[in-house]
Amino acid sequence: MNILIINGGMPKGGRTELITHFIANKYSYDRLDIRAAHLPIMTGEQDQWELPSVISFKERVQKAEGIILISPEYHGGMSGALKNTLDYLSSEELAHKPVALLATAGGGKGGINCLNNMRTVMRGFYANVIPKQIVLDPDCFNDLDGNLWEQPQKLVNEMVEELKMYVNISAFIATEK
Repeated sequence: MNILIINGGMPKGGRTELITHFIANKYSYDRLDIRAAHLPIMTGEQDQWELPSVISFKERVQKAEGIILISPEYHGGMSGALKNTLDYLSSEELAHKPVALLATAGGGKGGINCLNNMRTVMRGFYANVIPKQIVLDPDCFNDLDGNLWEQPQKLVNEMVEELKMYVNISAFIATEK
């Protein structure tokens, strides 16, 4: 199953990077760190669409059967860097594609607005955002090694299983057309 994890956090060693690595390693999924995508600030100028980094990014998303979007919550929304990255996509890459959402938050008061923000943007692409969504606070991570505690691991596993179910449903529907 070709699942692409898009890490929308910028700080190296941040919780979005930790959870991205955790999921990618546990399930052998492909991951894209938006720092490594080398996408410029979206200006809407035609020449941007012809950049090799943009073409490569769009192709990776197009080939994926499902997407996991991960972002920290910044000021009540997803990271600006992730939004800029998503602005290079269209419904051509994402229409009806199953997407799982995961937010990391500072603790106690955040995350849900980030999830809502990502869900709204994905709706604009006609993506199929799955019902299961997760917010991981700092206390979900073991400070000693950066791994998740048992209960947050269970939540992530449930989200991944639901995403896989929706990917399988999408594949079935595609074969019936």
